Amino acid sequence: MNKIAASILALGIGFSGLGHAAGIAVIDLEKVIQNSTYLKQQDASLQQSVKPQTTKLEQLGKDIEALRQKAQAQGANANAANIQQLSTQYQAKVTEYQSIQQGVQSKMQNSLQTMNRTFEAKLKQAAEQLRQENGLDYILNKNAAMAYDPKNDLTDKMIQKVNALK
Repeated sequence: MNKIAASILALGIGFSGLGHAAGIAVIDLEKVIQNSTYLKQQDASLQQSVKPQTTKLEQLGKDIEALRQKAQAQGANANAANIQQLSTQYQAKVTEYQSIQQGVQSKMQNSLQTMNRTFEAKLKQAAEQLRQENGLDYILNKNAAMAYDPKNDLTDKMIQKVNALK
């Protein structure tokens, strides 16, 4: 029992240091992300850059479906040469579709990784600026806090800081 009491007392002393901290604030990270002009611009740019490939994928998808329906319509009435020709066309379209799809996925994945790294750096820089300007010891994601006083929510200031960074 004495060990438990000593542990609780030690925890109490350890946490009492937090009470003497200059301050803790929170931000709503999800809201910061949703309101980031950088991420919105990057997403629009990425979507624009893959638009020709996605348009081509849509057309190939329609072509593949048309070939499939044509093969079904001919069914048992088709001769071997017709079946072979449809099969060859179908396979070529599927191969082209898969190749373009893999290229788009790779491009998007690489772009998203770069965007995330850049945004994370901006986020950390903005958080550090806010921390220093407000004389804080910590800025936490509000989802990690069990409870907090809304006056300590710096989300709007964080959004302004992140959006101001170039």
